[in-house]
Amino acid sequence: MSARRALVIGGSVGGLFAANLLRRGGWDVAVFERSTEDLAGRGSGIGTRETLFQVMRRIGIEPDPSAGVPVRSRICLERSGAVSHEFVVDAVNSAWDRVYRPLKDAFPREDYHAGMMLTAIEPAAEGVTAIFADGTRVAGDLLVGADGIHSTVRSIILPGVEPRYGGYVAWRGILEESDLPPEMHRDVFEHFSFGLPEGELIIALPMPGRDADTRPGHRRYHWVWFRPVDFARGVPELCTDASGKCHGVSIPPPLIRPEVLDEVKAHAQAVLAPQLALAVARTRRLMLQSIFDLESPRIAVGRAVLLGDAAFAARPHVGAGVTKAALDAAVLADALAGADIDAGLARYDRERCAAGRTLVARGRQLGAHLEAQHKPRAERSAAELAHDPAAVLRDYGAAVITPAEMGER
Repeated sequence: MSARRALVIGGSVGGLFAANLLRRGGWDVAVFERSTEDLAGRGSGIGTRETLFQVMRRIGIEPDPSAGVPVRSRICLERSGAVSHEFVVDAVNSAWDRVYRPLKDAFPREDYHAGMMLTAIEPAAEGVTAIFADGTRVAGDLLVGADGIHSTVRSIILPGVEPRYGGYVAWRGILEESDLPPEMHRDVFEHFSFGLPEGELIIALPMPGRDADTRPGHRRYHWVWFRPVDFARGVPELCTDASGKCHGVSIPPPLIRPEVLDEVKAHAQAVLAPQLALAVARTRRLMLQSIFDLESPRIAVGRAVLLGDAAFAARPHVGAGVTKAALDAAVLADALAGADIDAGLARYDRERCAAGRTLVARGRQLGAHLEAQHKPRAERSAAELAHDPAAVLRDYGAAVITPAEMGER
């Protein structure tokens, strides 16, 4: 009897978790990634969790939980630069490529196909066929859509299910550790720093350097600044380049207009703590991200399933995207361990929909204050008005979500 065949659409961490786990479960797996570039350089800093390491160990990857940049506490910086609140934590910040690279290396190179753009899916009686832009047709028993929040797979199997704009954008930047003055390094580098100007939020944290280097002096500093922006007019304006071309809801960093960058840096000087304003000012390339979330009504349709951000995408405030993708893949592999594929997919849909809805709701709760900036103040709820530093430091992230709620097994 030949092995069951799985087609994984998307070669980032979610797809690679699924591909490796299904392969270890006896499946014949092929991964199809639309990009022709190596994806290792695309990620930024991530928080680490034991649940993430547990899934990596199932694949045969033995991660080092200490291989990152330790963080001693979360601090809130006032406009003056003074620390107004501190919340002690024991955490390690890692880098996205410390997860991606070993996952990629663990999967057979000959079964990873780059430059393959999915255009259609054809269901069969007991399987599915993926059709690609170059005319290639590949048949399998299962198709896994792990192709991100703007998933092509989801647009085919669940037409009309689209990401929801959160009401704000994120400006991002990464600096080398050596770019930080000694006094700033001393004050903030070993902390997860928060700034809470009215109606906004900035966070900044250390992360490993290039090639996941954790040696002192070779690490990096990552900041993310959330600012309310009207979707109809503000986002297109930010995403229009100097030639007048609008790039939609995102724009390549080199094409952001100089006057837009000047406004961001001037606003940083006006409202942020000096340490955070300096981080913004010294960033050589600013990146812009429109914040969306996504909630799918179901994630299994016939022999096609959604996984990771293609299924449910929470706002960045939960800090659990990589861990959620790993858990999605683990539950899928476990559900398909039996002989009945369709029963396994129904189980996967039931379990991971519940976990996904919980995480999306948590992200919306943490972003409520930012989203509410488009309402008159008198119309905002108590949760939307809340911007208490102590509560933000305590609650930020998904740590309050129990393993059971996340679907940990």
